[in-house]
This record gives sequence, structure tokens and C-alpha cells, in this order.
Amino acid sequence: MNIILWAVLPYASILTFALGIAWRYRYDRYGWTTRSSQLYESATLRWGSPMFHFGLLLVLGGHATGLLIPKVWTEAVGISNHTYHLMAVFLGTVSGICTVAGLAVLLCRRWLVRPVLKATTTNDHMMYAVLAATLALGLLATVRANTIGDGYDYRETVSPWLRSIFLLRPDIDLMATVPTNLQAHVLTAFALLAVWPFTRLVHAFSAPVGYLTRPYVVYRNRDGLGPARR
Repeated sequence: MNIILWAVLPYASILTFALGIAWRYRYDRYGWTTRSSQLYESATLRWGSPMFHFGLLLVLGGHATGLLIPKVWTEAVGISNHTYHLMAVFLGTVSGICTVAGLAVLLCRRWLVRPVLKATTTNDHMMYAVLAATLALGLLATVRANTIGDGYDYRETVSPWLRSIFLLRPDIDLMATVPTNLQAHVLTAFALLAVWPFTRLVHAFSAPVGYLTRPYVVYRNRDGLGPARR
């Protein structure tokens, strides 16, 4: 079971993600959209969307720093383990609460505003369930281990395990002592990665770069073209 959870499943999720993104871009480029519901309701969206997106950016930045940068590197530049722990707990808790609160606002809007609910597909409901579970378990693990409990240094277990996945030498023994709620967070994160290409979350990989270089749209008046139709 440990081999399946901490060696097979990560590679299956990463492979599904990569192939899904390639397939979606190749065969469903016109479906590569958020299917925005702003037309139906915008007042609540104006509050929930910034909280969720900016909070999520901070969460992803913190995860990238903690998971991909070895502990010895931060200590080599003068950041002690205690200082890093304080920054991680403060920023992780604040950004996590902001992200979860923003998602809660967006979910309430989607389920309580009838036109928005009618525009919500089964795929959306599935995606929101996995996303909410991943965020809630991550926030719970942070608060439970570092605020309520005695603290847990995931950079000694989860971080080297994840790096071993990318090095194609998965060290599954590192995950044996990881708290259960943190293990659940990792598993739901890989589940989210696997379903990502097939949901509206795919818009995260779109950037309006072409907008900067596209030619101007030329407008011509109707003078001399006859009377305008009503």
C-alpha cells in the first residue's frame, strides 16, 4: 500500500496531468476557459475572487519554497530553522485562511445564486469538492501541527520525499512517520493535480501574452455606405 500511495500514485497523477494538458490544448482549445459567471452576478464575485486567487498564489509560493528548496540551503543563507518556522506558520495560516474564506464565498455564491447554479456542471461540483478538501486539509494540518500542537517540520520528510519523486528515486520510507492529516492533504493534492486538465482550473495556464502584440482593431465609420439599419 505504501508503494501504491507514495510511489505509483504520484507518477500516475503527474502523467495524467501532463497528458491531459496536452490533449486539452490539442483537441479542446475552444473549451479552454473558466466559463465565467460574472454576467449572472458580480457583487459577491468581486469579494470572493480576489481573496481566493491572491491567497492561493501565496499558498503556492509557500509550498514551492518549502517543498523544493532543501533545508540546508535556507540555513546556508542565514535563515535559521526557528525563523523559517515562524514565517511559514504566520504566512501559511494567513494565506490559508484567506484562500479558504474566498473559496467559501465563491461556493456560497455558486450554490445560492440560481442562475450561477444552473450554469454549474457535474464536473464543476467534482472539482470544487476535491479543491475544497485539499485546501481544508492543508489548513488543518498547518494549524493543528504548528499552532495547536508542538510543531512538525515537513521539510525533513515530505519535502525530500517529493524531491525524490522528481529525481525518479522515490523514498517511500520518508512518508511513514508523516501525520495522517498531512498524508491526506498530499493525497488530495495529487488527486487535484490529476483532474486539473479536465476542469475549468485549466485556465490557470493561460496568459494573455498575445494581447500585448496583437494589431489594433480598425474601425471605420459608416459615412458613404448608405443609411444605417435600425
